[in-house]
Amino acid sequence: MASNASSALLKWAQAASRGFAAGAAGGPGRKVAVLGAAGGIGQPLSMLMKMNAQVSELSLYDIAGTPGVAADVGHINTKAQAKGYDKEGLAEALRGCDLVIIPAGVPRKPGMTRDDLFKINAGIVRDLVEAVGKHCPGAVLNIISNPVNSTVPIAAEQLKKMGVYDKRKIMGVTTLDVVRAKTFYAEKNGLDVASVDVPVVGGHAGVTILPLFSQATPKVSMPADVLDALTKRTQDGGTEVVQAKAGKGSATLSMAYAAALFADSCLRGLNGTPVVECTYVESTITDAPYFASKVKLSTEGVDKVHDLGTLTDYEKDGLKAMMPELLASIEKGVQFVKGA
Repeated sequence: MASNASSALLKWAQAASRGFAAGAAGGPGRKVAVLGAAGGIGQPLSMLMKMNAQVSELSLYDIAGTPGVAADVGHINTKAQAKGYDKEGLAEALRGCDLVIIPAGVPRKPGMTRDDLFKINAGIVRDLVEAVGKHCPGAVLNIISNPVNSTVPIAAEQLKKMGVYDKRKIMGVTTLDVVRAKTFYAEKNGLDVASVDVPVVGGHAGVTILPLFSQATPKVSMPADVLDALTKRTQDGGTEVVQAKAGKGSATLSMAYAAALFADSCLRGLNGTPVVECTYVESTITDAPYFASKVKLSTEGVDKVHDLGTLTDYEKDGLKAMMPELLASIEKGVQFVKGA
């Protein structure tokens, strides 16, 4: 019975939501690094990546505690070989990586602003990305560390400084916004969440998060007050979890799940199966130099950035309202590296 349960769990992990890409089994096994693997997001994310059929080598890095995490997930009966590295092992952890996922840094706590997060996480992200630029400059980068609206520009500027920037390879993970929008939309309208899709565009913080419920499938017409409530709940999803955990954590589990889904799509793209996901990348589709929208992922990372499609007046207003904050956050990240 126990073995049936473990087999069912493994099948779920390989087929979660849309595949965890067991279907890409024909592609080469990939080396994936998780930087910040001993943290609240890093540990469950490391477990989920260990369960991904496309990963042959899982490289776990943090400033402390990582050998224990690697030993723990290493007992999971999947093909990926897990190795843990601490402070002195960053270079070795990164060499030969195809995909680097960065959840490192501090999570948001009650009362913390995104400025508070920036002061701590900006330097962490810059230093880790510098190591990526030295030891695996061709790797696809998935950046989770908040505030993503600023940390993605920080990563880009750091790699530009080193002469190894490739805009196709740097992505801010906004999948949790999509996961929340799908969940809330399905619950509100009595839909099977597995059949729901909702694009989410803009950035990855508060008002910069804009779910496009007008483009959701299946299509359901909602009154203006319901639409507004769903939009605001999606924007405030992180705060909802922080408050519910009452100072004992943030959205670590749902973030790890969303990050694993997005990493899986990146790996499928690298292995020759193009996938479309929403992600925060260098973009020219709006006035913002970085913007989240639907993106085609392929063998070199970002293959195509899709435009926004037709927006309702409500969504146009939301797009206009987010721009000052989004542009300021981007500029803050750029100046952090340029002024260093």
